Amino acid sequence: MFGNEPLNVGILIFDDVEVLDFCGPFEVFSVARPLNISSQDDSNKPFAVFTVAQKSATVRARGGLRVEPHFTIENHPPIDILVVPGGWGTRREVDNPALIEWIRQVTIETQLTTSVCTGSFLLGKAGLLEGRRATTHWLSLDRLEQTFPAVRVIRETRWVDEGNLVTSAGISAGIDMSLHVVEKLLGREVAVQTARQMEYAWNEETKV
Repeated sequence: MFGNEPLNVGILIFDDVEVLDFCGPFEVFSVARPLNISSQDDSNKPFAVFTVAQKSATVRARGGLRVEPHFTIENHPPIDILVVPGGWGTRREVDNPALIEWIRQVTIETQLTTSVCTGSFLLGKAGLLEGRRATTHWLSLDRLEQTFPAVRVIRETRWVDEGNLVTSAGISAGIDMSLHVVEKLLGREVAVQTARQMEYAWNEETKV
């Protein structure tokens, strides 16, 4: 947290988004609190978390889960941390010029831009991965390498931290990456406390 105001975490959602790709990070940033502060104490929350979609219509996630976005790409608050999830829908959205341009423009203002799973393809299409290291779901590593030859694709890792850009492997790895972001911004003890509150076994064995 910087100053007394929580950091705004904007999580992109779209049709056929993978559920845990966006719900996992949503849970991490929603639960995180300073040490010895209850996760129910909203007066001390370090993050304000919300979802963003291209339109205000209901989003149909993978498996049929229906989600109402908090904001659209036209009316959301400033975003300090952007989370771009993956899922089958990225194969469509990678050819969505309006959404790709929004990602590009929002990233100019963010402190951190992150992706989960095949969300990395949307970052790649926005030109954000050029000359940098990145990862994605293990089934899509070869495709990421072929699609964006200027990207150094990292395999066998849960997440890759490139400073203001953090990409993660598939699905549950987004939770590990989000806990890493909490550690990066608020310290290790807060990240460990957050994982404990979630009763989640934080997988840090492979990270670069």
